[in-house]
Amino acid sequence: MRIIGGSHKGRTIKMLSSFNDRPTTDFAKESLFNILNNYYYFEDIQVLDLFCGSGGISFEFLSRGSKNVTAVDMNKKYLDFVQNQSKEIFRDQNLITIQADVFEFVKNHKLDYDVIFADPPYKLENVDKIPNLIFLNESLKQDTLFILEHSKYYNFDEFEHFKKQKNYGNVYFSFFCKSDFL
Repeated sequence: MRIIGGSHKGRTIKMLSSFNDRPTTDFAKESLFNILNNYYYFEDIQVLDLFCGSGGISFEFLSRGSKNVTAVDMNKKYLDFVQNQSKEIFRDQNLITIQADVFEFVKNHKLDYDVIFADPPYKLENVDKIPNLIFLNESLKQDTLFILEHSKYYNFDEFEHFKKQKNYGNVYFSFFCKSDFL
């Protein structure tokens, strides 16, 4: 895995051989961040990375100078890896890791973020429930952008806050927002 943009562009992150996740492809990450670059000054935003896995998306936001990134995953081994890599690469960056069930976290925590990114395992049950959980949280700001990475088997265009979908190979991103921000 490598960081594709920002102050640490090109930095390779060696994954543990025991990792069993599917990091977002470089092509998909580059395309996603090209879109986000049109809407944000990364230095001004707070980010929530749900199902953070190996931390690839968190690292991309940190490399671009995001002021705060919170990474949530159930797997302690993944979170330890993300925390250790963050300390090594981004010595003074603001990364918070939280070990939690994402579904419970979204229900029970304040979602005071500018961008929420979720990359659940493609075979996880109830992936289609995640947008509802996000938007039922009353603390969600009007202009929060929620991005869900998913497989081709999901279609969210009927969801009330759905804005658009982009796909890059086998990677699909659905974008949601309460306002007309996007």
